[in-house]
Amino acid sequence: MAEKKNQGVGGLEKSLAELETLVEKLEGGDLSLEETLKYFERGVKLTRECQATLKEAEQKVEILLNKTVEAKPSSFETPEE
Repeated sequence: MAEKKNQGVGGLEKSLAELETLVEKLEGGDLSLEETLKYFERGVKLTRECQATLKEAEQKVEILLNKTVEAKPSSFETPEE
């Protein structure tokens, strides 16, 4: 089965919204076991798609930073003092 290509930020936002809805339904506790498993499986798939989209974006940022002569890749974390 072919994997769906990452859809960028718009697709990420839609996936996150759907994931949030699934979590709310699962937390409600009113689902049958079969429905719970179905929603859980969908949630895992959405999570993996979101992670792949974010990883792809991170790689693009790294490439862009490396192409700029003055810019050097740096950590997004704030330095601890």
